Amino acid sequence: MPVTIYDVARESGFSMATVSRVINGSSKVKPATRKKILETIERLGYRPNAVARGLASKKTTTIGVVIPDISSSFFAEVVRGIEDIANMYNYNIILSNSDKNLEKELNLINTLLEKQVDGLLFMGGEVTEQHVDIFQSSTVPVVLAATKDPKNIFPSVDIDHFQAAKDAVMAFIEAGHRKIAFISGQLTDPLTGYARFQGYKKALDEANIPFDERYVKIGNYHYESGMEAMRYFLSLDVKPTAVFAVSDEMAVGAIHEIQDQGLNVPNDIEVRGFDNTPISSMVRPLLSTVSIPQYDIGAVAMRFLTKHINEEPIENQFVILQHQLIERKSTKQSS
Repeated sequence: MPVTIYDVARESGFSMATVSRVINGSSKVKPATRKKILETIERLGYRPNAVARGLASKKTTTIGVVIPDISSSFFAEVVRGIEDIANMYNYNIILSNSDKNLEKELNLINTLLEKQVDGLLFMGGEVTEQHVDIFQSSTVPVVLAATKDPKNIFPSVDIDHFQAAKDAVMAFIEAGHRKIAFISGQLTDPLTGYARFQGYKKALDEANIPFDERYVKIGNYHYESGMEAMRYFLSLDVKPTAVFAVSDEMAVGAIHEIQDQGLNVPNDIEVRGFDNTPISSMVRPLLSTVSIPQYDIGAVAMRFLTKHINEEPIENQFVILQHQLIERKSTKQSS
């Protein structure tokens, strides 16, 4: 049988109320009493029942986190930020991977809410009307990380994806490029897909460079799709002189395809990625990229959520963190 608080009270010789105060960190206990009870707890191997404590306090000290791709180094870093702040405020997280599957995503959200989590962090996927319906019916706070809902109903922490993509393309234009290819995410995704695509088009428009759909390919953020897109670009009669991919993995795929075809990066074609994940510093040449504050997105979102849970005042419900262009060896600016 598991050791209970009753056993601790009996063995230590103190009341259950006194034992409870020690377990909950109350200062209203004499040092000698606290010492004896803690020694009894250690000797008996007692572990407080989190479920019972949750029923009593109406809090479970758990946070539900829905992540779109657990294999992604980008989201792994976001989760690290979430967990560090969660630990700081004595919360545990329940991490769920949705595989970017809408039905699975909705089921996971419902399951986490049924587990009576104190709050929910949803990250990195498209927020549909179905998501909004579930979030609005939730009795606990919901914060979005690395995404946002179209109508700005729910608190969110993200970057300006449109501006980040525009800045990346403008850097190519300022370096003299006119034939700039774009490896996009799904355009049905309003943030990492469509917004970045619009940033690409806006940069071309402001530089009076005609948009050419031949220089746009849709990828899935992974290495193979970057290779496939680059293989297509290299088959064109007029090849691009620069390529911007909206993920570092796709950018590395593009670099390897260029090299496989006997061309040089950056002398023949310059390449820029997006995210500044660890792979950008592993490939040769080192990948120029758009740096996203991944850890900070997670940390700020988690702190945001604790404020909502504790009903603390919040000045801004929608936080936009800064991106940064990192020039490495895959672009001539740093070569």
